[in-house]
Amino acid sequence: MSELLSQLWTPELQSALFAIVVCLVVLYVLSIIWVARDAYMRGTLWYLWAIVALVPLLGVIAYCLLRPPLLQIDRDEQELEVALKQRELMKYGECAACGYPVEADYVMCPNCHQRLKNLCPTCHHALDPQWTACPYCTTPISTQGARSHARS
Repeated sequence: MSELLSQLWTPELQSALFAIVVCLVVLYVLSIIWVARDAYMRGTLWYLWAIVALVPLLGVIAYCLLRPPLLQIDRDEQELEVALKQRELMKYGECAACGYPVEADYVMCPNCHQRLKNLCPTCHHALDPQWTACPYCTTPISTQGARSHARS
């Protein structure tokens, strides 16, 4: 048996086995580095995941199953996109009388014909009812004149 083993355990087999062990060790170290880096980019506790990844193969599998689906930069981009869409939607409003969607510069609701804003008597821009002067032409707006203008 020892003769057979000595015949099989050649220097070529020893060097091939050594090369395989070195490759496995390098892959193990690289998997730990990948887990730590990926966890950091996803905004999780990267050092904790690096410790979990020290468990050969099972740590990497556990990380792949439990990691957050999005990178931190992608989540930030999504939040910015949602904020931008909300900001765009703020340009629009609803009619107080019927709830129909109206734009910010509408003077009258196209659905129920409710007056939404007053008009400047000089430049005819739409004005909010709380304004006491036209911001476009600086004409003073009297509250009585605006009310009587709104009624007509």
